[in-house]
Amino acid sequence: MAVVAVWKCDRDGKMFENKKDAEEHDKMLELAANITTLLENHIDGLDENTSEAIGLLLAERRDALAKACKGKPDVLLEEPAQEDNVTPLTAQA
Repeated sequence: MAVVAVWKCDRDGKMFENKKDAEEHDKMLELAANITTLLENHIDGLDENTSEAIGLLLAERRDALAKACKGKPDVLLEEPAQEDNVTPLTAQA
């Protein structure tokens, strides 16, 4: 039986094959949570699900958002490349 090291993000339970990816994902979720709090504190009538969805979207697209703020607003309209750094855990018999 082989032993496989995995890292689990404590915020959402996703599993990663390496610590770097797990920490990057955790930082993105922390940013999303802070954006959500910012939105809820400054926009009256915004429901929790909507503010969480906006916070997660902005955190996931943080690189494009930074480029847009630096004078390239069109990058926000581009579809992001799909990264699949989450490895599903499967039971092996």
